[in-house]
Amino acid sequence: MRKLLLAVAAAAILVVPAVAEAQSPIVIKFSHVVANDTPKGKGALKFKELAEKYTDGKVKIEVYPNSTLYKDKEEIEALQLGSVHILAPSTAKFAPLGIKEFEALDLPWLFKDGDTYANAMKGTIGKWLFQKLEAKGITGLAYWDNGFHMVSANRPLVKPTDFQGLKFRISGSKVADQYFRLVGTIPQIMAFSEVYQALQTGVVDGCENTASNYLTQKFFEVQKDITVSYHAHLQYAVIVNSKFWSGLPPDIRTQLEKAMTDATDYTNSIARQENEDALAEIKKLGKTTLHYLTDADRKAWQEAMQPTYKWAKGRVGQEVLDLLAKELDVKMN
Repeated sequence: MRKLLLAVAAAAILVVPAVAEAQSPIVIKFSHVVANDTPKGKGALKFKELAEKYTDGKVKIEVYPNSTLYKDKEEIEALQLGSVHILAPSTAKFAPLGIKEFEALDLPWLFKDGDTYANAMKGTIGKWLFQKLEAKGITGLAYWDNGFHMVSANRPLVKPTDFQGLKFRISGSKVADQYFRLVGTIPQIMAFSEVYQALQTGVVDGCENTASNYLTQKFFEVQKDITVSYHAHLQYAVIVNSKFWSGLPPDIRTQLEKAMTDATDYTNSIARQENEDALAEIKKLGKTTLHYLTDADRKAWQEAMQPTYKWAKGRVGQEVLDLLAKELDVKMN
């Protein structure tokens, strides 16, 4: 029934916008699963502002934050069917489409810092990954940064052995599933919108996410301990329904591309500061204890999670690993 409803909605939405009446703005629906006051949320609103400005009101962007339109398990199917036009899912969400290569970006300790990540995604690897989406009727527009993951639970997570036996929420990445299994957790795939309640009720014991998401989703209220581990990176791919995108008048599409470029620069420029500010606010609120890894602790985590790289070859393929190894000058085995 849900697929039928999505298909009906798609039939209404995927009218080629070029034939719309001149006085009627083209409505573009942008759905995402986080709060407005996160880097992604602010990026979506900045794109709305710029897109409407650059097109002189010929386009209207409707932004739907916090899973108000679709949950993260549903949104890509909705995009393919045309029920929504633009999304910004975490890159781990493409594996169910058969594009597992994106999960290579989830490898632990892959990017040494934010600049390294940004340069990589502007290069060969970012373009190569977007090409994989084209056969699925999806066009990649941009990569948005959301910084590095922390971990939390109701006990300190400092040594790899501290994770033993915990049920840990993951977004769906099999790479994350693997590195959390290596430290002894029981990974649980769960929609982002369900995480707070699951942590509150004990359905899961802990999770990983960025500081901005810990703050805006109030995860810190239901987790006594957060480790500022920065063990893996969280990035989003801004994507659009290809049929809808190619059906736009060329001048409108050019203006929207400019808006997306500028919104991307804005989003990526604020992501680091947003996470630093969120971490400071969490510390100030005092509801959770922050833990930091020593060099010895970090090395222990890296050694415990290192087998993920060898395992990943069978999951994401050698080609993407070779591209990353060359781009980042790192060893994959």
